[in-house]
Amino acid sequence: MEYIERDWILYLAAFACAFGIALVATPFAKKLAFRLDAVQYPRDRDMHNRPMPLMGGVAIVIGFIATSAIMALFMPDFRTREFVGFAIGALIIAAAGMVDDIVELKSLTKLIIQVVVAVIVVSFGIRIELVVWPITAYLQLFSIPITIFWIVGMTNAVNLIDGLDGLAAGVSAIGALCLMVLCILSGSPLAVVLSATLAGSILGFLPRNFNPAEIFMGDTGALFIGYVLAVSSIMGVFKGYTLLAVLVVFFALSLPIFDTIFAFFRRIYAGKKLSAWMDGDRGHMHHRLIDAGFTHKRSVVILYGISMITAVIAIVIAIQDPRAIFVTVIFLLVLFLVLYVYRKRTKG
Repeated sequence: MEYIERDWILYLAAFACAFGIALVATPFAKKLAFRLDAVQYPRDRDMHNRPMPLMGGVAIVIGFIATSAIMALFMPDFRTREFVGFAIGALIIAAAGMVDDIVELKSLTKLIIQVVVAVIVVSFGIRIELVVWPITAYLQLFSIPITIFWIVGMTNAVNLIDGLDGLAAGVSAIGALCLMVLCILSGSPLAVVLSATLAGSILGFLPRNFNPAEIFMGDTGALFIGYVLAVSSIMGVFKGYTLLAVLVVFFALSLPIFDTIFAFFRRIYAGKKLSAWMDGDRGHMHHRLIDAGFTHKRSVVILYGISMITAVIAIVIAIQDPRAIFVTVIFLLVLFLVLYVYRKRTKG
């Protein structure tokens, strides 16, 4: 019992510590962005109309790394081969993101770096292993390529939804908190701390990123967040479940996953090269909401709401309690009915 209470204290401490450090570090990241000329000037697909400092992700990275270093003093789980591989990949991704915010790397260059990082992570023993009888042996043949694809895909997923003030940060924080709960259920203390630390770092940065934003997270933040979400889900959720993990993780991170898949096929249909699938356009869900007449803030709140609902569904599925599933279904039906009636009333 004391061990469980100690774990909860560490989880809360990791979240609070990361939140505080990122909150304090964000103004520093803003000054650094201007000093290094890491500034985003308005483009056709952008929603801002003035130059904005990038590299806000530096605050997220500082909060995450500093908190992880502190937690390593109290948890032996940090002194493992898997964490070393995770840390190496995180540092490379963060460095690549900073360089991209300053000089704007080509899409193919970023893709190569991400694949190399994914290979490094896999070489340290972090991989998706789905145990599903009687096809386990066949699935394990694809364990490495599936893991690499997952890491590269999720690393870019957050970057692709980073189109409105506070959108990528808020949705990622919701996803990280959901992963934290799922990792608690699967019994993976290291993954719990990583996801709690990430959530705290993002939420510490969010106040200056929400509309109207003072600073953007840039690729420094977006790529780093996507990477940590990808690897922590492998170390936690995929370790604790079987094939159910695929469904659980999909719901936990559904918004960036769905938007990435949709963008991928949309660009293939448009005849774009594979190396250019990470490039932005105005076909994302947040752009469609804006084009449909919703305000900037309302579009973000709507997508926050969708993320929260799918996160709850993920947790309910992971609990595997029929009663919880039944209550959740009833709740969602009532919620949709209320929203439908509200929309009819406001239109009338």
